[in-house]
Amino acid sequence: MTNRRDFLRLSGALAGVTLLPGLVEQAMAQDVKKGGHLVVSLVPEPPALVLQGTHPSHVIILNVSDGLVSYGEKGELIPQIASSWEQSDDGKQVTIHVREGVKWHDGTPLTAKDVKFSIEVAQKTNTISGPTLRSISSVEATDDNMVVLNFSTPSQAFWSVIDGAKTQIIPEHLYKDGDPLTNPYNIKPVGNGPFRFKEWVRGSHLTVERNPDYWDQGKPYLDEITFRFLPDAGARAIALQTGEAHYAPLLAIPLVEAKRIEASADSPLSIERSGWDSIAPIYFLNLNLEREFFKDVRVRKAIAHALDRKLLANNGFFGYAKPATGPIASYQERFYTPDTEQYDFNVEKAEQLLDEAGLSKDANGVRLSFDNMPIPYGEDYTRTAQLIQQLLKRVGIQVELKSYDVATYFRKLNVERDYDTASLYYSTFSDPQIGAAFRRYWSKAKETPAGGNSSAYVSAEADRLIEAALVEPNVEKRHQLIVELQKLAQTELPSISLLELEFFRVRSKRLEGINNGPFGAFASLASASFKD
Repeated sequence: MTNRRDFLRLSGALAGVTLLPGLVEQAMAQDVKKGGHLVVSLVPEPPALVLQGTHPSHVIILNVSDGLVSYGEKGELIPQIASSWEQSDDGKQVTIHVREGVKWHDGTPLTAKDVKFSIEVAQKTNTISGPTLRSISSVEATDDNMVVLNFSTPSQAFWSVIDGAKTQIIPEHLYKDGDPLTNPYNIKPVGNGPFRFKEWVRGSHLTVERNPDYWDQGKPYLDEITFRFLPDAGARAIALQTGEAHYAPLLAIPLVEAKRIEASADSPLSIERSGWDSIAPIYFLNLNLEREFFKDVRVRKAIAHALDRKLLANNGFFGYAKPATGPIASYQERFYTPDTEQYDFNVEKAEQLLDEAGLSKDANGVRLSFDNMPIPYGEDYTRTAQLIQQLLKRVGIQVELKSYDVATYFRKLNVERDYDTASLYYSTFSDPQIGAAFRRYWSKAKETPAGGNSSAYVSAEADRLIEAALVEPNVEKRHQLIVELQKLAQTELPSISLLELEFFRVRSKRLEGINNGPFGAFASLASASFKD
């Protein structure tokens, strides 16, 4: 089989020769085995697929619908629905050329009007991309294949939110009437991508089938993909080991089992840590600042000192995590700073701060009681929340764990704020303006229908830094604004950043063509195929 390295040599040998567009890709595709039914282990089952911010929904929908772009192995923009684009010198206008010949799965042509409509919907409803897209003052569909975006101010973060996970392109003819967030096609999507929606059996599986009219001719290679929702981690591990399932892009197996697979050369499975760099998950303890006891920063700092991050990393996530120093992962060197206030594990300091805040122990040794909602993404998060519960008990804080399904969890967290604390992770994404600044610290995020800023943090200084970073054209000045936001977040501590999660994917060694780029865990499986 011809591999990528062979084609790099071929390209060098043909230096100076003009190749037809797509010729190399077509030649490589000739050796790919076509057909096959891929089974993906996915947990938890998402509540819906379209206009959703959950990781499981992203994994599925990016196989059904392409975005304007995807991202390459070095984070470069790869054309999808946008075949090309230009930006004005002042950064205030972006012209997007919509790929010709793309059809929705019901046969309707996809046009610039769909792109315009989708961007306008995302501006109003999307907690991830919406704040960034608000800097677009108007969207014009000048003809069927051209969209002009006019910005009130330039936005460096714009290019990081226009993939299909953060800004989904949806069919205007099916969404123009009524509330997009409650549209029935959110659970039976009509997409434009490599696979068509086939069926969803709740509590069991969801299946998509090859789209014969896909614009990227020859793809996808697989005939079908079934996403299986097995709630038990042991059952998921057995399915992968026996070949009943072939791929798990999200954490699907017990972490101790993952360690065993990594150490075994004979395993039919491979543990791959690629595909998460641009997702950059940060695990944190969210505090509902509407609760009176969290309004005192001494209480928040006491909780931070009471939590042993190394213990949470090693015993909660079995080493697939490392202590975080703030809301941005240390490997995101373009934005990260270590120069922030830190909270070492110090029980005496925690108790001193609680005493100073007037929270003395009662006859049972309890100073304070509150609930905690672990994110319902599997037992790893429940186990880590139990460790948080035990650590806080040492300083006289009693924590009750509450469990919910995915839809209820995020409604209570983001919309109703019906909780005291929540242990969860957010994706920072390739630009922390998206996943850290807006979602965690911007006071105006709560204005979106899907909610945001679930800690109810209100800071004029945080808002100033976030809004200035959105529009700052100078790279160095923008970097400094994001550094200052990290410092403020660590000082005021509306939520407590605990761990940089080091996620992995489980792949059958028979499966190839999986996207290894920094966003690969969410990327479509259009290029995936089975070896003989």
